[in-house]
Amino acid sequence: MKIVVFGLSVTSSWGNGHATTYRALLAALHRRKHRIVFFEKDEEWYASNRDLPKPDFCEVRLFNDWRAVLPSVHRELADCDVAILGSFFPEGIRAAQEIIGASKPVKVFYDIDTPITLNSLRAGGAAYLKPQQIPGFDLYLSFTAGPILAQLQREFGARRALPLYCSFELENYYPRRVFRRYACDLSYMGTYASDRQAKVDELLTLPAQELPHRRFIIAGSQYPSKLRWPKNVRSIRHLSPRWHPHFYSSSRLTLNLTRQGMVEWGYSPSVRLFEAAGCGCPIISDPWPGLDTIFAVGEEVLVAERSQDVIQAVEQTDDAQLRKMGARARERVLEEHSSARRAEQFENYVGSIAVNKVPVASPILASARAASRGLQTTGA
Repeated sequence: MKIVVFGLSVTSSWGNGHATTYRALLAALHRRKHRIVFFEKDEEWYASNRDLPKPDFCEVRLFNDWRAVLPSVHRELADCDVAILGSFFPEGIRAAQEIIGASKPVKVFYDIDTPITLNSLRAGGAAYLKPQQIPGFDLYLSFTAGPILAQLQREFGARRALPLYCSFELENYYPRRVFRRYACDLSYMGTYASDRQAKVDELLTLPAQELPHRRFIIAGSQYPSKLRWPKNVRSIRHLSPRWHPHFYSSSRLTLNLTRQGMVEWGYSPSVRLFEAAGCGCPIISDPWPGLDTIFAVGEEVLVAERSQDVIQAVEQTDDAQLRKMGARARERVLEEHSSARRAEQFENYVGSIAVNKVPVASPILASARAASRGLQTTGA
């Protein structure tokens, strides 16, 4: 298939989780012989922090002005099989109009920020999507599963809302040797968010203050300059995805902290969860509904609500226990959350729509029919 994507960024992972998500999924789809064109607005903050300027798995169309790039948009949509609009695409409303108006492709909205989108829709609309545009998409694929999917169908007329979690590339995320620069007792990777900072303070800063003999690392951009970390906390402003596997492989434990909107709806696993587990790194997470559908709590992941929970995990859980937990989590994500698995799910979803939109006259669509039958059988 030819797949056209309008997304926030694939060339720069600076300050966003979209890029690594797109990279894993699109690379897996490329390996399955699909051709992918990715439209990305050439924003200054991404242009100056581009860690994958020329992906080998898709053709990138950078643009500054929507009107200027519109002829290219029309050309690519004219012969594509699937058109995807991702959340937070800067010209999302305009792109949605073009996708919905195109006659041929399966039309997909891919929401990597579903709770945020829902709140914006209830307030009249997001900057990247209007409520009245939602029924124009054949599929509403969501980073968040659970009750929010039925809510999108009921409240905003989404034709078919289905989960498509993030994933990790098993070719990159596997246990590595410990790098001294990233060696620590507890790590955390995440961009600054005001509604998450209280958790960072409770579950990282306070434990660091209580455990001056332990080493902590926080990696993420956009933290206010006025923040002062304890002396035993090393702050890394931005860590290129190239070093993520080394970061997790060098962490005795890593934190997963969830933004408030994601906690309220639940069923919103972060890409960092899967990346860390892929590297066999033991994880300690804040609690949220649906966590136990991703990992077995106590066996594949630990849960912390207070600083004392983290302190106990760091001080009283021995290395053998942590290695065993990390190995179990790795087995789980290899089976259920690899990028190859997510690409199969995407094909199944698209196939279930495509066979009803066009006659089955090609091997690709015949395969799509078979995939949709597999979807119905497995309940994916």
